[in-house]
Amino acid sequence: MKEVRLHGRGGQGAVTSAELVAIAGIDEGRFAQAFPSFGPERRGAPVTAFIRVSDSPIRTREKVYCPDIVMVLDSSLPSLVKVSEGLHKDGIVILNTHMKESEVRRAFGLDSKLAMVDANTIAREILGLPITNTTMLGALLKATGIVGKKSLEHALDRRFGRLSEKNKDAMRRAIEETIITK
Repeated sequence: MKEVRLHGRGGQGAVTSAELVAIAGIDEGRFAQAFPSFGPERRGAPVTAFIRVSDSPIRTREKVYCPDIVMVLDSSLPSLVKVSEGLHKDGIVILNTHMKESEVRRAFGLDSKLAMVDANTIAREILGLPITNTTMLGALLKATGIVGKKSLEHALDRRFGRLSEKNKDAMRRAIEETIITK
């Protein structure tokens, strides 16, 4: 089983991202779950979402405390939240940033494997808005292969309809531009 914790801000699509990955996993004949963790926060407040994907039934329903993968949709969050908390020693942090690896490690104290992409720029150029969820899904795919690209594209088609092409373009560009270190 792979467990993922997503950190984002309300309105960025962290919950939607989690749901899309779970749908893609289920479409592949696997077991998956996705769920958010937030209170009455408003748009822009920190939000956490969780994903589990497994080849066997998933019995647990609690938050993901020791993720294999952490995905950070908003580049300001590692300054506010210890995003790597509980991360498995061989886990990976997937980060939306324009910073270089050395700057990320120094600024946020991350010593895990990293996958970095400037999702803000990609989203603005392709979608016209800094909503990074589908862009970050490309980074997730490249860094982990948690689900197949075709399955995720199909989930995007079902969720976004005629708007899915731009979202798929953002995801594909992130796959190309994601840098994986260590």
